[in-house]
Amino acid sequence: MDNFKIVIVEDEKPAARLLERKLNTLGFEIQHKLSSVEDALEWFEANTNPDLIFLDIQLSDGLSFEIFEQLNIKSAIIFTTAYDEYALRAFKLNSIDYLLKPIQDAELKQAIEKFREQRSTFFDFSEQLSLFKAFMKGEQKEYKERFAVKVGTQIKICSTTEIVCFYSENKATYLKTKDDRNYILDYTLEELDNILEPKLFYRINRKYIISIKHIKDIVAYSNSRLRINLISSDLDDVIVSREKVNEFKNWIEH
Repeated sequence: MDNFKIVIVEDEKPAARLLERKLNTLGFEIQHKLSSVEDALEWFEANTNPDLIFLDIQLSDGLSFEIFEQLNIKSAIIFTTAYDEYALRAFKLNSIDYLLKPIQDAELKQAIEKFREQRSTFFDFSEQLSLFKAFMKGEQKEYKERFAVKVGTQIKICSTTEIVCFYSENKATYLKTKDDRNYILDYTLEELDNILEPKLFYRINRKYIISIKHIKDIVAYSNSRLRINLISSDLDDVIVSREKVNEFKNWIEH
C-alpha cells in the first residue's frame, strides 16, 4: 500500500464516500475528508500538508480556489468536477489533472499514476493553479433553464424543473412535463445532452434523457438493465441500456 497522505475535499457526501472506496480499492488510505471552504481552511491551517488533494471545484460555501488564496498549501491537486469535458480537455496536458464526474475507475487510476510519475516536480503548481482558476472563471458553462415551445399559435415557456424527460420518436424530439404534456422541440438529443445540466439530466439510452427530480422508482430489468418509472408519466419503455448501468448508478449518487 502506498504511504501517501490523501485528503478529499468534496461537499457531496455520497460522492466523497464513492471516491474513498475507489481509492481504497487502489490501495490508498484517506487521511481526512472535508466538505466546505470553511472546514478546509481550518483543517489545512492546523495540519501538515498532505501529499495529494482530491478537490471539488464548487463547494457548498464557495469555490475551492478560495482555500489557496488564503493559505500557502504545497500539495499536489487532482480536481474533481462536473464541468464540460471538452472545455477542460486542454488541461490534461498540464501538471494539474482533473477527473470528470461521475469518476471512472480507469481515469482515477491514470490520474494516480500521473501523480506518482510527476511527484518530484508536482508540488510547485501555483502558476498552473492560477491559469486553471482564470480559465474556470471565464469558461463556466451555463446550462439551459427553460425552453420555448409552440402550442398552436402561442408560445409556452417550459422550465427544466418541470420537465420529466426528453425523448425521440418518429425522427422528432419531444419534452414531457410533469403534468404529462408533450411538446416538440427543434433540438436533437445529442444537442440537448450538451446544453442540459449534467447533475440534473442523464441520457440513459439512444431514445431518452431523464430528469433525476422526476424519477419515481428504479426496477431491475432483463439483461442486467434497469427500468425507470417516471413521475406523472405513462411511458413504459424507459430503460437504462446495459452499458450505461454503472455510470447511471454513479450519476444518481451525485
